[in-house]
Amino acid sequence: MHLMIGENISMSQNAEMHREMPWPFPDDRFPEGLGAVVMKSVLSGERPVLQVLHDPDNGWGFADGVDDPNTPDGAVAAHITHVIRLDRTLAEMAKLAPGTLADRSEVGGEWHIRSFAWEEE
Repeated sequence: MHLMIGENISMSQNAEMHREMPWPFPDDRFPEGLGAVVMKSVLSGERPVLQVLHDPDNGWGFADGVDDPNTPDGAVAAHITHVIRLDRTLAEMAKLAPGTLADRSEVGGEWHIRSFAWEEE
């Protein structure tokens, strides 16, 4: 059985997804099975990825840079390979070190990379 995530994306319900994998990745490529928190607006193709986070805990996030990904129903867990199928330029983000955030203003635009740390609560 397959789930439709977006217009051209489906995945098997049995597909294994890992929250994190040892970094750096071999050949600077995202490994199969690596998951991320991805905004639904990105998976649906409504908006492009303008922010990529590789958090200090080695988790990944892909956001549209417009809406808050922390809103209820704003993001889901998905395989990173699905996000790359929507925008192949994101493959280069596999080199992004833990604890960094990359921003760009448009698809194909220059990435601006800065340090990232979770805010103290």
